[in-house]
Amino acid sequence: MRTSPSYCCLANHSSNTRMDIMRPARMSLVDIGKIFSMFQPRNDDDNGEIKQLSQTVSKDNDQLLEELLSQERYVQFINSRSGWGVPGTPLRLAAAKGHLRCLEVLLKYGAEVDSLDVKAQTPLFTAVSSRHPCCVRALLRAGANPNGSIHNNCSPILTAAREGEVEILRELLEHGAEVNVRSKAQRWASNASAGSGPLYFASVYKHYDCFRLLLLYGADPDFNCREKRLVTRIKRRKTALEMCLRYGCGPEYIQLLIDFGANIYLPVLSADKNTQRKKAVQILMRARAQPRCLISQARIVIRRCLKLASGLRSIEQLDVPPILRNYLKHQT
Repeated sequence: MRTSPSYCCLANHSSNTRMDIMRPARMSLVDIGKIFSMFQPRNDDDNGEIKQLSQTVSKDNDQLLEELLSQERYVQFINSRSGWGVPGTPLRLAAAKGHLRCLEVLLKYGAEVDSLDVKAQTPLFTAVSSRHPCCVRALLRAGANPNGSIHNNCSPILTAAREGEVEILRELLEHGAEVNVRSKAQRWASNASAGSGPLYFASVYKHYDCFRLLLLYGADPDFNCREKRLVTRIKRRKTALEMCLRYGCGPEYIQLLIDFGANIYLPVLSADKNTQRKKAVQILMRARAQPRCLISQARIVIRRCLKLASGLRSIEQLDVPPILRNYLKHQT
């Protein structure tokens, strides 16, 4: 049977089409350039003033930055975003690099202290992540939100607790950061939200100073065992005591949780040959066998009441002898 020319042409065309689909497309340099341009900020990135501001901050030249911002044509771009990857403002760049003097100059000329980048991270979050306590302190004094942005899954205090940055953590807590904050995991991710508090991170990564500081500022020692909505979604409660035992934290962690009123009957205890963990279990077993002394019970109750009423800072205003105030602050 003779095949018609038109059918042959159609078959060849179909075959060629299939081959074209299977063959990887070749991209010109122009196409690649267009794709990369999408990662750059769309507004004013080619503006000379923005580039000069960013370069000056990057070089930590605070004197030149002061001269530039004394001119109105530069001030109007002080909150403009630029750069590759994660475009940010000059303030974010200063916070990331730890250039305190430039950061202070930018704040002086009206830089937006809580400006967001494309990841919904504030300059404060960037300073915390980059471990620059001086910049953290300056931003907090300028009015930065210690909790970061509500649109970001993480927060400054979670980052500081995870990294063991006790100095930064103290600054955040002093300026009112939420001590029991959780990462903003999806509602179905119950296990993630159950084990995501600052106290959890401090125990898992064994940052004892951060762990103790969080408890002093009112962290709930049973942080994921009080919310009914959360408890009903998880199969097994992951208490702070259980986390400390599981990750081999020293006996000092267990004793701290007991002193701050953790529910000592929640974790399930099991025999363990690990010496460190065995000591921790022994402390917990001893606490279960002996009731708390009255003065310890009173301290736990008073701290809880103060936290609900006026905050733990009000301990200093109590009309009691200094020795009792120190006891309430666990300084004895």
